[in-house]
Amino acid sequence: MPPHVLILGGTTEARELAATLAARPGVRVTTSLAGRVSTPAAPDGDIRIGGFGGAEGLAAWLREHRVDQLVDATHPFATTITANAARAAAATGIPSLVLRRPGWSVLPGERRHEAASLTDAAALLPPLGRRVFLTTGRLGLAAFAHLTDHHFLVRSVEPPVPPLPPDLEVLLARGPFTVEDETALLRRHRIDVLVTKDSGGAATAAKLTAARNLGLPVLLVRRPPLPDGVTAVPDVPTALARLGLGPR
Repeated sequence: MPPHVLILGGTTEARELAATLAARPGVRVTTSLAGRVSTPAAPDGDIRIGGFGGAEGLAAWLREHRVDQLVDATHPFATTITANAARAAAATGIPSLVLRRPGWSVLPGERRHEAASLTDAAALLPPLGRRVFLTTGRLGLAAFAHLTDHHFLVRSVEPPVPPLPPDLEVLLARGPFTVEDETALLRRHRIDVLVTKDSGGAATAAKLTAARNLGLPVLLVRRPPLPDGVTAVPDVPTALARLGLGPR
């Protein structure tokens, strides 16, 4: 049987890894997507959609489908699936790793403030500004729903999920975005503070540069810690090396 790699996907790095593995003779790759986006970018190789039923369900799937290696390449804030993947790998003894792109470094001159969570960000926000560009994803806006004195411009790939702030404008868009585009957006909507998660990567980093260039404060939600004992790598080449499938 060819070695079977399961990628928990949804990120650019997951698609890059799947494409590389799918092109390798003698390697089978399956990417699992959560199904929260109705039209996800399809990776190469086999695809499955939907949850596993917790760590126990994932462990059962790993055994049933004879997975040899597990790669968690989900979003840095996908804490539940990352915890479940760590538990499932430990329960089955299947080698695993976490593929996480590095977080965003502080830019020279950037007015950065950090928050431990979305709830913490909502508590820190009021003195920083009232016209808010909020790019924390469509599922966590309930943390800001009580802020009635703020205008929120929310950008997400799909419509946000209630409860929502009362003064809300929704912009549906998918990156990558240029610094010029982000600068024009901030000016057009008269934004005075940016709130975002430390997702890392280039696709949505331009907003940080635009905010710095305009002298706007940035309220950044820090990444949650990884589970104990997991192996994390920063990029696809390193992941391939750890899988024993490096350059040929």
